[in-house]
Amino acid sequence: MNNIQKFLVSISILTLFSSCSFDNKTGIWDGSKKEKKRIADIEWNQKNIENVVKVYSSSNVFEKEVVSKKNIILSKPKKISFWPMANYNHQNYLGNIYISGIDNIFLKKKIGKDKFAISKLKTSPLIFKNNIIISDDKGTIFNINKKGKINWKKNIYKKLYKKIYKNITFAIHENILYASDNVGFVYAIYLDSGELVWVKNHGIPLKSRIKIFNNKIFLINQDNRIICLDTIKGNLIWDVRMIESFIKSQSMMALAISEEGELLSLNTAGNLVKLQSDSGKLVWSTNVASFILTNNTDFFESSDIVIDKNSIYFSTTESVYSYDLKNGYLNWEKSLNSTNIPIVDGNNIFFLTDNGYLVNLNKKTGEIIWSTYILKILKKKKRSTQMSGLILGSDKIYAVSENGYLIVCSAVSGKIEFSKKIGDNVTSAPISSDGSLYVLTENSKILGFN
Repeated sequence: MNNIQKFLVSISILTLFSSCSFDNKTGIWDGSKKEKKRIADIEWNQKNIENVVKVYSSSNVFEKEVVSKKNIILSKPKKISFWPMANYNHQNYLGNIYISGIDNIFLKKKIGKDKFAISKLKTSPLIFKNNIIISDDKGTIFNINKKGKINWKKNIYKKLYKKIYKNITFAIHENILYASDNVGFVYAIYLDSGELVWVKNHGIPLKSRIKIFNNKIFLINQDNRIICLDTIKGNLIWDVRMIESFIKSQSMMALAISEEGELLSLNTAGNLVKLQSDSGKLVWSTNVASFILTNNTDFFESSDIVIDKNSIYFSTTESVYSYDLKNGYLNWEKSLNSTNIPIVDGNNIFFLTDNGYLVNLNKKTGEIIWSTYILKILKKKKRSTQMSGLILGSDKIYAVSENGYLIVCSAVSGKIEFSKKIGDNVTSAPISSDGSLYVLTENSKILGFN
């Protein structure tokens, strides 16, 4: 299927400006029968996650080491102080960040209480000024300083919701912390005091990282509906409904915003779309998951979208893709499976496959420059794990594994330098601030290295 055919098929299945289910009333916790039934369904689904094993029919599991034959050039490391949203900025573009090293652990603090045994996707912390924002699986948000002292904590959930684990995503905008969750709530909190500004119940689990642009909040819900809210009261501005996927994935859907305010989204049905962020008007659409028509038992999962100038990059359980931002045409595709967000720097794209291969591709062609199986530094019995994320810091790749290892590699050659056990399971990517590296474990322990 060529790009034009994909475009026409996607247009035919896209419905614009459908009604949304936001509760704009104040009594969002009224315990109605409908809400109780919805919460019971979420609770049942979460209890059964433990017994789900993902089996992909795809044979595109990357298992190849390639030695670098050419010198690569990286940008000068940039020092950043704030990490105000998921993946650092609207474009999810990280680049080469200044990290002083990880010899010293200056912060090791257990924050909050985690009561749910299931393996959970955790949201990376945010850092703004001297505030570190994290949450536990009970839904309590904590504002702590860089020494681990709690400035304030906030939990908006009533008794009806206590048996559901909460995965909360954050963004900071004009000194207000905006949050959304996998239950269906969107709310705003004053960053300095922890006082609640407003809260809305969407009524459907929200499954993307929250983005804020031009005083608008952007999210994707479980039914593949893109929603836009105002930041003042959380009222609906517009929404766009796309084709639903039969499988309700527990993973997060991809969302990015270009510097010009173009909204890019990739959902669980494999629909990649570009919308105008002010109106929700469709610019172009294509489908990257035509394989699900024949392999409809597969889970479609992807990384977040990275925007770099006129190109967008992302990876799925099938392939790595580069698309033209302007017209949605495919630049190239490479059979390489990953759901971790790629890092673009210079002419390089760094991918971390779920099974432990660190790969550097030429961003113009998709050609493999080098690849390294980084889990080989661990003992064999420790290699049966997945990778949770990576960051490029001062010409080194810092990668974390789900079983709690931090592995450091050269970003120039891919050579493994060392690894260290940092403790609990890790299910979120590391972040950086003022040259330090921060990692949040699955049990809500925050670690700081420099």
